[in-house]
Amino acid sequence: MMHTKFKFILFCTLLSLSTTPVVAQVEYTQISRLPALTSPLDPSTQKLLDDTRAKGGQIINLHLTYAHAPKIGAANLTMAYALRFDAMSPRVLREVAIIRTAQIMESNYEINQHYPLGVICGLSKEQINYMPIWREHGEMFDAKQKAVMAYTEAMLGNKGEVDDATYQALSNQFKPQEIVELTMAISAYTSTALFTKALKTQIEPDGRFAAVGKC
Repeated sequence: MMHTKFKFILFCTLLSLSTTPVVAQVEYTQISRLPALTSPLDPSTQKLLDDTRAKGGQIINLHLTYAHAPKIGAANLTMAYALRFDAMSPRVLREVAIIRTAQIMESNYEINQHYPLGVICGLSKEQINYMPIWREHGEMFDAKQKAVMAYTEAMLGNKGEVDDATYQALSNQFKPQEIVELTMAISAYTSTALFTKALKTQIEPDGRFAAVGKC
């Protein structure tokens, strides 16, 4: 009888061990001025990273920086994903706006991330390289691309005060919804440029980049 009872207790113990979830320990390194994340992550931070992977992209250092304030980081990513997956304006032109913003803001992090996205979505490497001097090489860009770059430069160069002529050139090419999307892209990625520069978020040495979205 005691022998049978002992086997039952042993069986229950082994069963409990086999059904206890094992939390993977991930070693995080410091990728900004902030300290490295510690493993295991709290649920809200883990959700931020899981939701990011679900969009099809890799976890980049921007996401790991956001992870120190996961709810605020998730709100920022919601905007980024809306621009990548749900916008009406042509994606290639949103990338023109984002890349030109990154260039003006001298955000090496954003240039590194969006250079490949721009190419994937239809820009040539030559076009991206010549964006800072596009007025001297107008033959490389179409009317919509020129209007977007002029608008971006006016927004960032004049603290948001876009002159009527520049805005009119943009409105001649785009519908109101597209103008809002482009303006939001410029505004949002100006914020990202400031964020990554202030916290010195490091460029990924292994080539990771976020979800491409719809081109």
